Amino acid sequence: MTFFITGATGFIGRHVCASLTRHNHAVVAMLRQPEVQLDTLRQQVDSLGGQGHLLQAISGDLDQPELGLTTALPKLDAIIHLGARFAWRLDTDTARRTNVTGSLAVAELARRQQCRLVFISGFMLENHGHLNRLGIDPATPSHTEWAKVYRRAGGYEASKLEAAIRARAFARQHALDFVEVQPATVAGNSHTGELDDSQPLYSLLDNLARGRMALVPGTRKHWLPLVAVDHLADIIRLAATADAVPEKLLALDRQTPNLQPLLAQAASHMGKRAPRGYIPMPVLAALLRIPGLPALMNTYPEALHFIQPTRFDTVATEDFLKQHQIAVPKMEKVIEMSTRRYSQQHTGLSPAE
Repeated sequence: MTFFITGATGFIGRHVCASLTRHNHAVVAMLRQPEVQLDTLRQQVDSLGGQGHLLQAISGDLDQPELGLTTALPKLDAIIHLGARFAWRLDTDTARRTNVTGSLAVAELARRQQCRLVFISGFMLENHGHLNRLGIDPATPSHTEWAKVYRRAGGYEASKLEAAIRARAFARQHALDFVEVQPATVAGNSHTGELDDSQPLYSLLDNLARGRMALVPGTRKHWLPLVAVDHLADIIRLAATADAVPEKLLALDRQTPNLQPLLAQAASHMGKRAPRGYIPMPVLAALLRIPGLPALMNTYPEALHFIQPTRFDTVATEDFLKQHQIAVPKMEKVIEMSTRRYSQQHTGLSPAE
C-alpha cells in the first residue's frame, strides 16, 4: 500500500512514517525542500524502528495553490493530513491560509485520487461545551461566526476547529472516504520518552523544573488528556490501512491522571516539589493578559483551553484498537519516561535558569 502524508517532518509525522514503513508500506511525504529534508527524515524514521528506504518525497506546500504539486503522484491508498502551522498568538490570515485553505486543498487531492483521507484534528472537537462557548454549534456549524471564534480561541485553535468542520462538510458533499483522528495532547514516546518541545506537556515539565509553577491551574477536576506519540502513530496507521474504521477515532488515554497528580508524579522523578494549591482558570487567564507575563511564565492564554474538567467517551476507539490487538501503553510509565528524558536533556538545571 502507498500513502501520502503532509507534516511528515513533525514530531508526530516522523513517528507515523516509522509506523507505516515498519509494516512495509510505501510513504510519499510532501516536503517544502525534499532535497534538503529527505535524508534527515529517513534517518529519523530508521532510528524509530521504521524503514527509511520506503520513504520518498515530493515538493509541495500547504500555503500554495493546489499544494504547489508539480510531480505526478502514484495511485494512493490514503492521504494522511498532519501538516499545520502552529504558534500561540498566530494571526488569523496566516492560520486560515495554512490550516484551513491548505486542508481543503488536501481534501480536494483525496477527491481526485478517490482515496481515503485520514484527517488529524484534535480532541477539543469532542468538547461540545467548549465549542458552544466559542460560538460553534456542532449540529449546525454553518451558522458559526468564525471571526468571533478566532477572537475567543486564538488563530491556531480556531483554524484547527474550522479546518476540521469544513473538511467534514467537504467529505459529505463528495462522498469521500473520511476518517478523523482526534489526538489528545501528545506525550513522549512510550519507550524512549522523546518529547517535542512545542508540546504543552513539555512546557508543563519545563515550568515545573524551573520553579515557575507555584499553583496548579484550575481545580482538582482539571486534567490535560494525553496520548503517547508512538501509540498515536499506530492509531493513525490503522486509520489509513484498516478496511473498516469508525468515522472518528478519539486518541485520548482515559487513564491520564488529573493535573495535580500528574505534576506530583513528574516532580517525584525530577526531585522537585510539586504544587498543591490551585489557581482558578479565570484568574490565571486574567494574569496572562498582562503584557510580558505569558513569556515570563512560559504559558499562553490559548494553551489554557486544553486543561479542563471535561471527560470523553473513548469506547469506539478502544474497541477498534482491541479488534486490531493494539495495546495501550500505561500512561504512568509514559509520564515517567517523558520526565526522565526531559531531565536527562537538562542535567544540572536549577530553578534560577
